[in-house]
Amino acid sequence: MTQSATLAGAFDELADSYDHRHHEDIARALIAWVAPGADEAVADVACGAGAVARQLALGRPDGAGPVLAVDLSAGMVAAGRDRAADLGLESAIDWRVGDAVPLPVADHSLDVVLCASSLHFLGRRAPADWLRALRPGGRVGFTLPLATHFRPSGRFAAHVARDVPLPRTAEEASAWTTACGFTEAASRVHVLGTRQVVVTSAAAPG
Repeated sequence: MTQSATLAGAFDELADSYDHRHHEDIARALIAWVAPGADEAVADVACGAGAVARQLALGRPDGAGPVLAVDLSAGMVAAGRDRAADLGLESAIDWRVGDAVPLPVADHSLDVVLCASSLHFLGRRAPADWLRALRPGGRVGFTLPLATHFRPSGRFAAHVARDVPLPRTAEEASAWTTACGFTEAASRVHVLGTRQVVVTSAAAPG
């Protein structure tokens, strides 16, 4: 079994008991930090149950294209689709099951890429693909767990990407984002009870 299939299976098993409230709090913080336009072309990368996609879809006007939501876990996507249906958002989100890297989009076709709570599993190949997918000047937003507060279980620890250094400060997150080829990087630490995450936004070179 491949590493992606193993990770997908682990998240499939979590789909029914996932901490939706925690990830919805992170999604709100990320959206507020990046502030996507209501009708911009947006992808929710490694979306899980789609906390980011659902919140974006709620604010999109009639005629705006659907938010793209991609995740390798069929169970998570099914959970997200059901939660979106409860909100009447069936056509507002384009759900895809599959590897989020590379994104299933044409080069330079997205205005915004958002990735909540997942980049540390995707690896540095993800921001490289986001530069491909974003139009010049497009924006990216992601969260990473603060290094001092991250304690993954043994099952998930093996899947944490070694080429994504978990930041100890907001400044470290911004410096790494700039090293990945983005500009205008800005980060802050967001506190959620006993957990802390770094929220980062940046722009693709124009």
